Amino acid sequence: MTETSWHGGAAAVATLTFDVDAESPILAHGRGYAGHLSTMSHQAYGPKVGVPRILDLLGELAVPATFFVPGWVAEQRPGLAASIVERGHEVAHHSYSHRPPTTMTAAGQRADFERGMEVFARQGIEISGHRAAGWESTWDTPALVAEHGLSYDSSLMADDRPYLIETGAGRIAELPVHWSLDDWEQYAFLPSPQIGSVITSPVRVLEMWRAELDAMRRYRCLFNLCLHPFLSGRPGRLEAVRALIEFGLGLGDVRFARCRDVAAAALADPALPAEPLRRLEIDPAVYPD
Repeated sequence: MTETSWHGGAAAVATLTFDVDAESPILAHGRGYAGHLSTMSHQAYGPKVGVPRILDLLGELAVPATFFVPGWVAEQRPGLAASIVERGHEVAHHSYSHRPPTTMTAAGQRADFERGMEVFARQGIEISGHRAAGWESTWDTPALVAEHGLSYDSSLMADDRPYLIETGAGRIAELPVHWSLDDWEQYAFLPSPQIGSVITSPVRVLEMWRAELDAMRRYRCLFNLCLHPFLSGRPGRLEAVRALIEFGLGLGDVRFARCRDVAAAALADPALPAEPLRRLEIDPAVYPD
């Protein structure tokens, strides 16, 4: 059974994911922030310093990872995506502009999605998966992912294990996320735009993530950790990431994998049913705008 199961017999599967947003989430608040040198330098730290340090750490510990990169970021830094792939890791689609799909029309979301795909096509980067900016998918997003031949999305939260979605344009795997496994909620801070207001000790963050990984082994879950190089690439925080990976490796029954490999296993798992998306029918008399 384990040979065809998405987890391959592991007690839990860990996907280390890095959203290489750089300046894009700030510019999504308004292009005027491009004139704020301190703010732009804060974000540029991610691809300039954080990504190389992260790649070295992953290489030292011999674990694979997935890097979700907005097309605009890959376009501004033409060698970035290739430098990640060359180290054996996966690059995945993270929109073009890092504007949340929920703020766009359906046509606008499609245009942004396709513009990002075109950037990676020009750079020769194979793309298998997608993560919505801010995890703010619309009901149209999964079909857009399937229509463009991708095998998975990683933006939704209906489980803590992979699940399959019939989109109408094809079947995809969903690799679910959760705010508790996102470093943005722990570390993000800027005075303007205010993207967060708490800077937590890496010691406390490590304690929380270790507890979650350990507990997930009981339920055979997907530990889908979302990190941002401009946040977790900083020294004390990266040491917490190192300690977390070493903890997972030391357990002996946790498998580290790229998202595309987990998605392929999930799509091949006969025990995972595929369910169509069902949009909620909302009575306006009960829930008015």
